[in-house]
Amino acid sequence: MIRQRNEDGVDVFEAEIDGETIQWDNGLTYARHIQTDALLASQMPVSDKPDEMLFIIMHQTMELWLKLVLHEARIAVSAIQEEKLHLAGKALDRIATIQRHMIHSWEVLATLTPHDFMTFRGYLRKASGFQSHQYRELEYMLGNKRADLMLVHSGDPEIYARLETALHAPSLYDEVLKLLARRGFANPKTHLQRDWSQAYQPSEQIEAAWLEIYSDVDKYWDLYALGEKVTALEYYFQEWRVKHMKTVARVIGQKVGTGGSSGVDYLVKALNLCFFPELWSMRTLMSAPKMGPNYADAPTDRTE
Repeated sequence: MIRQRNEDGVDVFEAEIDGETIQWDNGLTYARHIQTDALLASQMPVSDKPDEMLFIIMHQTMELWLKLVLHEARIAVSAIQEEKLHLAGKALDRIATIQRHMIHSWEVLATLTPHDFMTFRGYLRKASGFQSHQYRELEYMLGNKRADLMLVHSGDPEIYARLETALHAPSLYDEVLKLLARRGFANPKTHLQRDWSQAYQPSEQIEAAWLEIYSDVDKYWDLYALGEKVTALEYYFQEWRVKHMKTVARVIGQKVGTGGSSGVDYLVKALNLCFFPELWSMRTLMSAPKMGPNYADAPTDRTE
């Protein structure tokens, strides 16, 4: 039996279902909030092949996660600018969790066999993941600044303008380096006042700053923790790239990509990209103090 009442001009309904008192109304429903109808109607296969649905949903899901990563990355950037590192850390931790989910999601696409994909690949024409503007925006936000990468979006003024804004804005790492400068660490002017649309160039001074931070974590705990969370972002990004490359190799081998790239070979090249170089190179310079006895002089007979 459904009971009905009115709350603030909205009809509220109530019923006992499975031992629980369940309520709903004609205002904001789950479907309206999540936009379920629009979401479920957005899969539009261009073929009649059953496996194309997996391909579409997999990539749509990835785009939704990219949207959330971009959202959280903007929060992290704003928090770093305001030196609210606890908020930046929360956003970066969430990004890392999303990235781990994205990495595992390639396993779903890997169930697409070469035969499955070939049944509808010809229908895709030149459509390619290279054309993902959200992926490109994320790369720009992390520091992979190359203007030519946005040429494929020149036919869409709105997306092109969005990417151009990201290209000319300081990256997340640029904001981190500004923070180090505000904290008194040596930072070349060429890295603090530069054309943000140009590729980042590593600096020995910045490497030395990170080495100092990592060598005295008690003194610089908040910066050390931030450095590790930023490093994790790239660590998982690279894992995602590897899983992407291996999934493509499993499905199409060494074929050219639908968008004209060299396919697997192009994805392998991307593995050499580094967003935060000094955070990685600094680790080689770290050293541990000698501790414990001189084991070479220790007695070998321990029976006594």
